[in-house]
Amino acid sequence: MHKIPKVSFVIPALNEEESIDFVIRDIPKDFVREIVVVDNGSYDRTAQVAVDRGAKVVAEPIRGYGSACWRGMSALDHNTEIVVFIDADYSDYPQDLHILLETLLSNKADLVIGSRLLGRREKGALLPQAIIGNKLAVFLIRLFYGFQYTDLGPFRAIRYDALMGLGMRDRGFGWTVEMQIRAIQKGLRVVEVPVRYRKRIGTSKITGTVSGSIKAGVKIIFTIIKYSFLR
Repeated sequence: MHKIPKVSFVIPALNEEESIDFVIRDIPKDFVREIVVVDNGSYDRTAQVAVDRGAKVVAEPIRGYGSACWRGMSALDHNTEIVVFIDADYSDYPQDLHILLETLLSNKADLVIGSRLLGRREKGALLPQAIIGNKLAVFLIRLFYGFQYTDLGPFRAIRYDALMGLGMRDRGFGWTVEMQIRAIQKGLRVVEVPVRYRKRIGTSKITGTVSGSIKAGVKIIFTIIKYSFLR
């Protein structure tokens, strides 16, 4: 039986008062030491709902997915052994945490990506632009770095020391792909596991709009190409 590690969740959140309660509620508390919700400038009750659910809430006024993730990292307990990132929109299943942790605890990986493409998806959960964008991104990663991913899934778990050694820089849409690229460059053991995925509560700030999809896509492609030249 594996020793239960000290696990911390980081949940970037922007105007997710309708969903954050469900996300925190469904996190398996037996495995988790702390839950850090990063309020990325919400003007609704996201922060208060998270506090009421027992989460630690920190503020990051500078907008950006990467900015929120970075702020969450800096707020973690220093005894943390594994960091789990998950979105606040309730599209991921926090109950699938055991799938990610089992791979880490079996010493098969340093970073585990929850792949929505390998798992079961509710119809319409991944919009066409998200599917196309993911396929293009993982194709480019394979082309430039020789590593085959299937997804840039936001639900992921990584060893704390490995995370701190990645030298993450992106503060926007490029955060997830930067982590996956840096993991390859640093020689981390990376494994994808299938996870479930459902329609999010509310509208996506990225794929929910044409402009958001374009901005995210451009940033992701730019990040992939940029790091190929920085090797």
